[in-house]
Parts: sequence; structure tokens; C-alpha cells
Amino acid sequence: MESVVIRSAFIYVSVFLILRLGGKRTVGEMTTFDLVLLLIISEAIQQSLINDDNSITGGLLAITTLVFIDIMVSLISNRFSKVDKLLNGVPLIILKDGKPLMERIKKSRLQVEDILEAARKMQGIDSLDQIKYAVLEKDGTISIIPI
Repeated sequence: MESVVIRSAFIYVSVFLILRLGGKRTVGEMTTFDLVLLLIISEAIQQSLINDDNSITGGLLAITTLVFIDIMVSLISNRFSKVDKLLNGVPLIILKDGKPLMERIKKSRLQVEDILEAARKMQGIDSLDQIKYAVLEKDGTISIIPI
């Protein structure tokens, strides 16, 4: 049983790091490719979580371990801002006074069209020069501050 806990903890940390390196994107902004990737990842790690233990107890232990780790990470992130910044990142200004900050946009693997899409959806803005700031939030959404 302890091997289920250890494997679950290792898988949690590994998948978290892999997805964190993958960039910011909210569930609502997932592409079909992102969804398929997550489904494949979940299937690929399923066997490594419980190995040959197909019992209900083994499955529940794996789920409990994953939820416990998630709660602990959340509590630690809330208590220590440095840990929160490390795990969740910080908001990033990607456009200032109508001018895209291309180095930041490229580093975030975004396109100027993503900023325009957010501007249209949130503010009805259709031109970059109508935007004072565009901010890539920690959760992957883009906030628009009009002029």
C-alpha cells in the first residue's frame, strides 16, 4: 500500500512540473489538442499510479494521496508567497500603451491575436491602440485595461 502513496506522490509532482513547463492556459481556453493530450496523459499514468493493485482500496488510496498533496500544495502556496510565485507564476504585462511586448509574448507562447481576442471578448475593443495594458494573469487568462 505504501508504494501506491509513493508512486502517487511522484506522479503528482512529475505531472505538475511537466504541465507547468507547458505554459499557462485555462480549461476554457483549451484547444482540442490540449484536451486529447490531457486524456492521453491520464491514461498513461493510470497504470503507474496503482501498478498491479486493481483493488478499490488501492484506487481510493491513490486518489486520496493525490487530493491530499493538492490540498497541501494549496495551503503552502497560500501561506508562502514565494512558493506561490514559484508554483503559479506572476501576472505578466504583455502589452503597454498599445504596443505589444514581443519578447514577453513569445516567451509566454502567445500571439498578438490572443490579446485582440481577449480585448474583443472582454471590452469590445478591436484595436491594440485602444488598450493601455494587457496582462497575462497567473491562471492563463488575459486581462485588458482600456485607455
